[in-house]
Amino acid sequence: MLSEKLEKALNEQVNAEFWSAYLYLSMSADFAAKGQAGFANWMHIQFKEEQDHAIKLFNYIISRGGRPVLKPIAEVKTTWETPLAAFEDTLAHERKVTAMINDLYALALKENDYAMQSMLRWFVEEQVEEEATAQGIIDALRMIKDNGFGIYTLDKELSTRVYNPVASAE
Repeated sequence: MLSEKLEKALNEQVNAEFWSAYLYLSMSADFAAKGQAGFANWMHIQFKEEQDHAIKLFNYIISRGGRPVLKPIAEVKTTWETPLAAFEDTLAHERKVTAMINDLYALALKENDYAMQSMLRWFVEEQVEEEATAQGIIDALRMIKDNGFGIYTLDKELSTRVYNPVASAE
C-alpha cells in the first residue's frame, strides 16, 4: 500500500507526464505545419512515449492500492522559431522531468518504499536516455546551423524513428 505522501507525489508525476505528452504533440504539430515531417514524426513518437510513462505510473498507483487522480493539463507553447529552439526546450524540459523523478526516488527512499524504488529505477534510466538523445540532436543542429541541406538530411533521418511501446504501460 502506498503512503498518502507517495500517492500524491505519483499523481503529480502522472499529470506532469501527460503535460509532457501534450508539449511534444504541440511540437509535432508545429513541425508538421512547417513541412518538417521527420521532426514531426520524432516528436509524435515522443508524445506516445510520454503517454506510456503516465500510464505506467497510473497503473502502478492502482497496483499499490492507490487511486489515480487526473487534473487539467496546463497550456503549452505552440510554436518554435527553429528546430534548435524546439530541441533546446525539449532538453530543458527533460532535465526538469529528471529532477522530478529524482525527487520521487528520494521520497521513496525516505518512506522506505522498496517497491516504488524498484519501479522508479526504470524511470531514472529512461531519463538518462531522454537527455542524451535530445543533446545529440542539439549537437547535430548546432553543427548544421542554418544549412538547408543539413536540416533536410536530419529531418529525413528523424523520420525513421519508430514507436516502441513501454512495457507495462498497457
